[in-house]
Amino acid sequence: MITVTRPRILVVGAGFAGVGCVRRLERKLSPDEAEITLVTPSSYQLYLPLLPQVASGVLTPQSIAVSLRRSRKYRTRIIPGGAIGVDLAAKVCVVRTITDKIVNEPYDYIVLAPGSITRTFDIPGLTDHAYGMKTLAEAAYLRDHVISQLDLADASQDPDERAARLQFVVVGGGYAGTETAACLQMLTHNAVKRYPRLDPSLIRWHLIDIAPRLMPELGEKLGDDAQKILRKRGIEISLGVSIAKAGPEEVTFTDGRVIPTRTLIWTAGVVASPLIGTLGAETVRGRLAVTAEMNLPGHDGVFALGDAAAVPDVAKDEEGAVCPPTAQHAMRQGKVVADNVIAALRDQPLRPYKHKDLGLVVDLGGRDAVSKPIGIELKGLPAMAVARGYHWSALRTNVAKTRVMTNWLLNAVAGDDFVRTGFLSRSPAKLKDFEFVHAYLTPEQVRAQVGEKGGAQGASG
Repeated sequence: MITVTRPRILVVGAGFAGVGCVRRLERKLSPDEAEITLVTPSSYQLYLPLLPQVASGVLTPQSIAVSLRRSRKYRTRIIPGGAIGVDLAAKVCVVRTITDKIVNEPYDYIVLAPGSITRTFDIPGLTDHAYGMKTLAEAAYLRDHVISQLDLADASQDPDERAARLQFVVVGGGYAGTETAACLQMLTHNAVKRYPRLDPSLIRWHLIDIAPRLMPELGEKLGDDAQKILRKRGIEISLGVSIAKAGPEEVTFTDGRVIPTRTLIWTAGVVASPLIGTLGAETVRGRLAVTAEMNLPGHDGVFALGDAAAVPDVAKDEEGAVCPPTAQHAMRQGKVVADNVIAALRDQPLRPYKHKDLGLVVDLGGRDAVSKPIGIELKGLPAMAVARGYHWSALRTNVAKTRVMTNWLLNAVAGDDFVRTGFLSRSPAKLKDFEFVHAYLTPEQVRAQVGEKGGAQGASG
């Protein structure tokens, strides 16, 4: 008797791109057409744009962790772990599970959407002393940390220690850094009212970036509006400046200033997942070079998208333009890649990804926001309504939408309780503790791993 096995589709990563792809594959493929497997450490999709609101306590962590198992058509096998290497010739992905077991997962079609990691530089002390803002755990920890600085400053009898604990430095003038600084500054502004022994004027937030403008994608007018809002709230903005070195109790800027602080938050951009480096394929600034159809030239059945892929931006006339690593593009690319995987499976032509940017939204906390939907520049309450409306509509499940809306309404009416949860309080939570950049294999190690164990482990049919 001949056993017919279904084609194996392996999706790496459960961000906007990976989840968008999986959901479309589940809807458009019948169960007997293909077996779908997803590699991800966590069985939820993190709605990353709202992470600063988790750090500031406006939203609970659970509200933006959207379960992957709530889909009515859910049938995808989830491998709880991370891909650490891919052998394109053998069609095998090497996975390290959350229990540190190494498994070889064979595939017929692979969709690489491993996302990105925080971009760091060779700055003395940076990874040892800076906090990141890429994961749910980091956001929850950062909230506890900021509130603990208020608690410790309130209890301290040393004026120098008190002043140092009330200074906060955020590096990165993009969307993540600007929203993080804005939301956390509002947290401390509201919280200090509950600390009668603390002088509110001692709380100082610094937002710095090596670039000459904050969020240049917004344009000059909205960028200036955002700066005015932040400066009016007391945030000190320094442009053309970065970090020279970081220590446990102070940070040195490249302009020579030394800031006594216990809080350095690093949000200075992202780079593609190190997984891309294990393929031995051509890259563009670290992102995998793919066609407009998001497949890898010379390798049948290999697709890549999202932050980890340099997807040509055919909506622009500019030669060599690639899509920016944004959630908006990742969500839409996921659907097109799913369609192209199905087309390849059915021996049909692929279609290129083409999508014009719908605009930008930046939530600065409270009633402050700047937005540019379809080219219309807004600020204040209209911009806040557009920003939150966009994020709310982009949440994938009704449960997530209900939780987020309830959190927003409750926070607007009752404010924040400024409670430290103790989450991860006994564990380190610096940049070096979350990126795991040394977990990935070299191309030679991948081939050795696949050759040693073969491609049968993890297969099903």
